[in-house]
Amino acid sequence: MILSSDGLKDKARWETAGYRLPEFDREAVVSATKENPFWIHFGAGNIFRAFQANVVQNLLNEGTLDRGLIVAEGFDYEIIEKMNRPHDDYTIAVTLKSDGSIEKTVVGSVVESCILDSDNEEEYGRLKEIFGKDSLQMVSFTITEKGYSLVNGKGECLADVAADFAAGPAKPSSYIGKVASLLYTRYLAGEKPIAMVSMDNCSHNGDKLYAAVNEFARKWTENKTAEEGFLSYVNNQEKVTFPWTMIDKITPRPDASVEKILKADGLEGLEPVITSKNTYVAPFVNAEECEYLVIEDAFPNGRPALEKGGIMFTGRETVDKVEKMKVCTCLNPLHTTLAVYGCLLGYKKISEEMKDAELHKMVETIGYKEGLPVVVNPGVLDPKEFIDTVLNMRIPNPFMPDTPQRIATDTSQKLAIRFGETIKAYAASPDLNIADLKLIPLVFAGWLRYLMAVDDNGNPFELSPDPLLDTVCPYVAGFKLGEDAQVETALKSILEDAKIFGVNLYEVGMADRVCGYFKELIAGSGAVRRTLEKYTS
Repeated sequence: MILSSDGLKDKARWETAGYRLPEFDREAVVSATKENPFWIHFGAGNIFRAFQANVVQNLLNEGTLDRGLIVAEGFDYEIIEKMNRPHDDYTIAVTLKSDGSIEKTVVGSVVESCILDSDNEEEYGRLKEIFGKDSLQMVSFTITEKGYSLVNGKGECLADVAADFAAGPAKPSSYIGKVASLLYTRYLAGEKPIAMVSMDNCSHNGDKLYAAVNEFARKWTENKTAEEGFLSYVNNQEKVTFPWTMIDKITPRPDASVEKILKADGLEGLEPVITSKNTYVAPFVNAEECEYLVIEDAFPNGRPALEKGGIMFTGRETVDKVEKMKVCTCLNPLHTTLAVYGCLLGYKKISEEMKDAELHKMVETIGYKEGLPVVVNPGVLDPKEFIDTVLNMRIPNPFMPDTPQRIATDTSQKLAIRFGETIKAYAASPDLNIADLKLIPLVFAGWLRYLMAVDDNGNPFELSPDPLLDTVCPYVAGFKLGEDAQVETALKSILEDAKIFGVNLYEVGMADRVCGYFKELIAGSGAVRRTLEKYTS
């Protein structure tokens, strides 16, 4: 069994092995899509292959859509060259369900793959052709938050971006420069309307995409390398929009245990490819069953009926509420809690932590008791039901190979939004008392204990990557397990840092509690477990 158009001709063999196959005439869909594309997506990664492509496949199967997806890759061309095209753009989506079962689907809704390379006349010419089509309604992106940045960590303009600003839209080399150039092609073709839809997992993602594209339009019109009307086009919401979205689906990198299952079915050629840019990609993706995509309904050239595939369309304010619900209360804070304490207690899988009575009680309390009272119900998703799904299906899923070590990455950048917003809401409420927050400060104390890079048994471990490690680790460098320490003096400066915690913990009256918890957590070997038992019982 080989994943390709020829290999899929023996449908009976695939179906006997338990695979759901495309139920539409793919040749007809390929032809219709190339002639009149409606959706091109930038970023040929796992979440796109497991989520958006699967939604379109379901709608093709039921006849709601008659055209498929085009995908373009602008960061790592080898994904297209070594994975998409050798498999005729097919993917195997393996859904790992919380009940221990798996669902295997051959996804064929992606019918063309492109390379965002302005040095390649054929590749770039095809993208220009697509952007000039009247039928194109949506350009979407999963290129990570840093993909929209035009500056480096010091705030300096990136070299390729600066060169593109000066040279104009003819042959840019930066990612967003090339996207802006393609949008300029659409402008020149008659100022045709389009929705530019970031689907990356970051706050107000549409604004980040807009800011980057608008900067190119501004520079190019200022230096007269683009027509003056291009800037007005980018800023005319009747022509070009940059909707906000909220996306949520866990798609870890292809797992060896899943590969083993597929090989046992008789599949060949499943070996993952590690590209020269260290992208890890395979002919299959593994993902959880839960998925959410909420999109601001702002499509000046119309849009397909994707709501029939489970995608939610609503207003910008509602998208914002959904995002805050997820990031500030119902998912991300619980993940961070498990990440910090999972590292301290030696766990290697997030799902295993949900079998730990104290950790289970801790995230339940933070979600339902401490966080839920300040959540604004967005209407399209119920916050309590969302937490129910997170705690009962998503995090405990034994098949999801996610680790506390991965989720602990960049924790210093996450605490302010994931917990600080809840503290602020308590402070602003006449009916709530910050003193009632008992376990959120235990997360803060646990993170400081984590920074000592010593687990609960006294064994050293490696801290996950974080841009502030050199800044924050010195605050705890003098502490030793089982030794008395001047905790308040050593931690005062960091506990006052509102950039890390979202608030000055002294000003809101939480610092003393954090210091007290920290003393208990460093009391000796096993102190982390004893502290959890004490405060979650």
